Amino acid sequence: MSCVADKPTNLAKAIEQVKEAAKKGAQIICLQELFTSLYFCDEENYDNFALAESIPGPSTDALSNVAAEFNVVIVASLFEKRAQGLYHNTTAVLDADGTYLGKYRKMHIPDDPGFYEKFYFTPGDLGYKIFKTKYASIGVLICWDQWYPEAARITALMGAELLFYPTAIGWAVTQDAGTNTEQYNAWQTIQRSHAIANGIPVVSVNRVGEEAGVRFWGGSFISNPFGSLIYKASHDQEETVVTDVDLNQSDYYRSHWPFLRDRRIDSYHPITKRFIDGD
Repeated sequence: MSCVADKPTNLAKAIEQVKEAAKKGAQIICLQELFTSLYFCDEENYDNFALAESIPGPSTDALSNVAAEFNVVIVASLFEKRAQGLYHNTTAVLDADGTYLGKYRKMHIPDDPGFYEKFYFTPGDLGYKIFKTKYASIGVLICWDQWYPEAARITALMGAELLFYPTAIGWAVTQDAGTNTEQYNAWQTIQRSHAIANGIPVVSVNRVGEEAGVRFWGGSFISNPFGSLIYKASHDQEETVVTDVDLNQSDYYRSHWPFLRDRRIDSYHPITKRFIDGD
C-alpha cells in the first residue's frame, strides 16, 4: 500500500485491507515495513522519533482485535520505542486469536542516501526468531536483512516453514531505467535464492507510491521452495491479494535437493569473521 503522513489514517487503511484479505480467505497476513507512516528514514530528523511507539502498544492492540475477530495471523512492522533514546525497527506477530506472540528486531541496519536507518534504529538484539502461529511456524526478517543468506539460513534452521520480509525499498527517481530494473531484479533474485537454499517459501511485501524522491517499486511476491514465483504484484498499484501456499512442497524439494543434508557445518567457522585476510 501507499502511505500518508498521518499515522491513524495509515493504520485504519491497513486494518481495512486486513479485513478484505481475511474475507478472501487469508490465514496469514503480512503488512509492509513501517506501514503506519511515510518512510521517514529519507532524512535525519529528530522530530520523526515521535512516530515511535511501544510494542505491545496502541497499534498491536488494534491489530490484535482484528486478528481475533477474523481468525487471522498478522505480521506487523512498526517503529518501536524501547526506552527514551532507544529505538528499533521491529515486527510484531499476532496469532489468530489475537495473542501477541512476540517481536523480531531488525538485525541489519542500512545507511545509504535516502535510507538513513542508522540514525533511527539500534540493531536488533533478540537474535533470529520463529513464531509458532495457528497456521504455520513462520520466520520474520525485515528489508535490509533480505540481502544476507546467513539470516535466512539461521531462521530456516530454527524451524521456519515460511519466511516473511516486510520491506520498504524503491527507485531513486533520478536513476535511469536500466539501473532501476537491475536493482529490482537483484532484490527479487536474492530472496528467491533464500527459498531455494532453504527449501521453504518466501513472502516479500513492499510498499508502493512516491515519497521524497523515491518511487517505491512494489513488486511484492511469493516464491515457492524452488524459487518459482507463485505471485508477483505490480510496481505501482496498491493490491491486497490472497495466494495459496502449499507447505507440503518443502518436504518434496528438501528430499530431492537435500541441501540441508549435505551442509558441511564443520567447515563454516570462518563465516564468523568480518573478512578473511590473506595474512
